[in-house]
Amino acid sequence: MKLPLPARIPILYVILGVLVAISVVPMYFYSAQVEAINRDRLKTNEMLLQNTVTRSLADDIAQRQESLRMGLSNLSSAIQVASGGDIGSNNISAPELRALLENFVSSSDDTAYATLLNSEAKGISAGRIAPDAFLQRELERAYSASSEGRAYTGQALTVGSGKASRTVVVVSTPMVYGGRFLGMIGGIVDLQFLIKRLQEVSRGGLTPYVVDSQGRLVAGASPDYATGQDMTRLEIVKNFVDEGGKAQLAATKEFTIVEGRNTVEMLGTYSPVTALDWAVVVQKPQREAYRGVFEMQHTARLLALLAVLASIGLSIYVARKITNPLETLTESSRAIARGDFSQRVYLKSRTEIGELAETFNVMSQELEQFVLDLKRAAEENRALFMGSIQMLAGAVDEKDPYTKGHSDRVTRYSVLIAKEMNQPEHFIETLRISALLHDVGKIGIEDRILKKPGALTSEEFEVMKTHTTKGANILRPVKQLREMLPGIELHHEALDGRGYPYGLTDDQIPMLARVIAVADTFDAVTTNRPYQVAHDPNEALKIIHSLAGKRLDPQCVAALTAVFERGEIRIQRVPKAQAAMAASAAAPQAAPDVIVSIETSRM
Repeated sequence: MKLPLPARIPILYVILGVLVAISVVPMYFYSAQVEAINRDRLKTNEMLLQNTVTRSLADDIAQRQESLRMGLSNLSSAIQVASGGDIGSNNISAPELRALLENFVSSSDDTAYATLLNSEAKGISAGRIAPDAFLQRELERAYSASSEGRAYTGQALTVGSGKASRTVVVVSTPMVYGGRFLGMIGGIVDLQFLIKRLQEVSRGGLTPYVVDSQGRLVAGASPDYATGQDMTRLEIVKNFVDEGGKAQLAATKEFTIVEGRNTVEMLGTYSPVTALDWAVVVQKPQREAYRGVFEMQHTARLLALLAVLASIGLSIYVARKITNPLETLTESSRAIARGDFSQRVYLKSRTEIGELAETFNVMSQELEQFVLDLKRAAEENRALFMGSIQMLAGAVDEKDPYTKGHSDRVTRYSVLIAKEMNQPEHFIETLRISALLHDVGKIGIEDRILKKPGALTSEEFEVMKTHTTKGANILRPVKQLREMLPGIELHHEALDGRGYPYGLTDDQIPMLARVIAVADTFDAVTTNRPYQVAHDPNEALKIIHSLAGKRLDPQCVAALTAVFERGEIRIQRVPKAQAAMAASAAAPQAAPDVIVSIETSRM
């Protein structure tokens, strides 16, 4: 007897069966836990190693510094005894004093030069090197510090060149007897011992170096680092500098450095040398510092990969049964995301996926209808909005008998200019509405001025000029029209600053207003007005070109010219005699010249 099949097979059973069969999850969590424990231990060991190395170097430097200070102190005492506390001009060159200096230099491999200066800055010296100009300046600073009763440790400097080059530092101590400043004992210390120690450390894979309190390099094992180089670009050095005198303990940091186009993750440790305000720093790329961690991770991941491959072999059949319907649903969903709501899914499956496909088809059908309704409503709303704008612009044009159809023409010219300039679609739509409403402020102009059949007086023109700000103020409360306000308020501004209402110049005038200004001017000079006869389009273009760079934007003028020459702007020409008779009948007084009419027109 054949058993009836269930209406659908829950996909949960399939997934649980696969997971139970392969048991990947328990193994994964166990291996991840073991890996985390060992990783932390290996990181801790590497940090301890760096801490130990830097602390050892820092202690060595501090001991040598202390030994040098003691040597200078002993030398000071010996000089005071030998000189009887008098190292003035008469005694400073005494042979026994010079012998003490020479003996001090020869008894130490680290001291390359020593000098004794009295309170008059006169003295003697002995050593294996001759101070150059840089070292002389350091010795002068050391003397200045000694005269103030302070010991001095200078900036590390490089002397010599090639293989003979040495890194040295000036160290000094004041000589005081009975509270009286006698002079200074200074020494130039060769840091070759420090460089050798750093080179020994570098053989272990670390990059060691020493920096001063300002982050400048004192000494390094690698020739890539030059003495005096600013090392604060490295985060670990910057941390030490930021700590200032508060840095008393070693600190280990993970940080990043940039080598060319590559970014390298680093692990570094610094230990301060408090007696010198220096710090010993060692660093190593994390890929080397944590090599054991990475090798362990690699092994664990390899085992995990093998387990995954085994599980894939067991579950591939079930996976196909699940993924194929899902892929079909995914492709259909992507089609809907692209706006194709006609997509339907046809799947024969007794799982939840089959039920999902049926629900998906119902949803697609309803979405398709809903989107169509939304598009229809949006088109109706936009048509209503544009119709309202059109009616408002038409009402303004009807109010002024001399500019009927002016707003439509300015809008058409403005859009053509903007398209010629390859302006984006959003700009063109904003421009279209702004141009339609650019003269909306004329609603607030008295009829006796707006409808005056002749040229305006200066006082009347001042009133007419307010139509720009009136229009902006009328529309400003409407949030949807705020982007259009610059074209309405500023289309009478001029590049040379002679426009209105604010007298803006050049880049202060937005592109919206520049485009409308050219279109507005072109329509003004090609239509009959009570103060002028309409110009032939070619003559009008000459007038427009004469204003380019002065009142009008040259790029917009060039775009208008290109559009006109292609025949996209057609203007019905009125015979000059007929136009002149019409203008004379409307305004018997003589019309002003062309340029003046543009500046004082009611455009």
